[in-house]
Amino acid sequence: MAFAWPAGRISPRDVPVGIVGTGPASQHAVEGLTRGKPGAFDFRLYPDQQAARSAIKSRDVYGAFAVSGHSITVLKATAASPSVAQLLTDVGQQLADRATRQIAQQKAARQKADGTQPPAKAHKQAAAKQGAAGADSSARVLVKAVDVVPVATEDPRGVVFSSSVFPLTICGILIGAFVTMARGLARPRHRVLTLLVACAVAALGIYLVAQGFLGALPHNHVATWAMLSLDLLSISATAAGVVRLLGPAGLGLSAALMVFVGNAFSGATSAPEMLPKGVDYVGQWLPPGAGASLLRDTTYFDGNADAGHLAVLVLWTVCGLTAVMFGHWVIREPRATKTSATASGELLPALPGSGAALSVRRHAHAHARRHDGDG
Repeated sequence: MAFAWPAGRISPRDVPVGIVGTGPASQHAVEGLTRGKPGAFDFRLYPDQQAARSAIKSRDVYGAFAVSGHSITVLKATAASPSVAQLLTDVGQQLADRATRQIAQQKAARQKADGTQPPAKAHKQAAAKQGAAGADSSARVLVKAVDVVPVATEDPRGVVFSSSVFPLTICGILIGAFVTMARGLARPRHRVLTLLVACAVAALGIYLVAQGFLGALPHNHVATWAMLSLDLLSISATAAGVVRLLGPAGLGLSAALMVFVGNAFSGATSAPEMLPKGVDYVGQWLPPGAGASLLRDTTYFDGNADAGHLAVLVLWTVCGLTAVMFGHWVIREPRATKTSATASGELLPALPGSGAALSVRRHAHAHARRHDGDG
């Protein structure tokens, strides 16, 4: 349900889109989109295409429409979301087809008003001219799509990028489980150090596969590796901290939260604005969704609009590491082992050449037998 419901309800909801210019053609385009797709787009006006391109690169909008009398230019960013980019291209073609029909109807109406033929003959000629106008390239509104921020050529549909979110989540949970269950990591600082090193090494391996082998992360190499490390650390630290506080049940709880909520609501395969209302906010407040968005911002947009996603990952990381370091203060470990060991005399030093240690052990065992007999 968690995975299928958002995927089955994908649709544009307040997707930020730019409109270039304030002329009649732009106004008609906005009115047509508002009537045809109510609530689908959040329109923002820009004076020229250069301003719209800057807004796309700054992650303010997913794309923009530059509408003129006989052409429509669709400015899109496939790197921001291939699905939204395809949606904008389709919408631009729909606008062009509608404008072409309107131009043909206006020409037919003018020719009919200026003609002196009988009504039936004039109507036939107007229909014929309307068809000719539809076939005439001079009366047809053309569409031009410009990819302002394209995705990597080796990953033209962004499949590698979107498919990496789930393995990242699983890898982070496995690292957290290993750190909390390894017997050689008894001290909290050892666990924290292991988390840092393991996440950095795993992120390097993921980057070598995603970029070195598949070519899906072509820009800002060091920053991309750092963001992958932080994404892994936020998930693994949270899992380790929850296990530290709740015991083995915390592993199942953290896995359910990250996989069935965070990963399912991340919007990595489409965009957060394509998910149902409320789900997009939940996904972006969890490490899988925030990590996917941060990775896009870092890899393709030079870190623009990454402050919020970075803050989310840092918050989860700090909370998780705090639980790992100081969780024993909240959940006191039982002292039965230490008390019984002290009572049995195993922690008492034995004096050389004396039978003190042996007598203490015998006394303790005798005392324990008396208590067993009383029980």
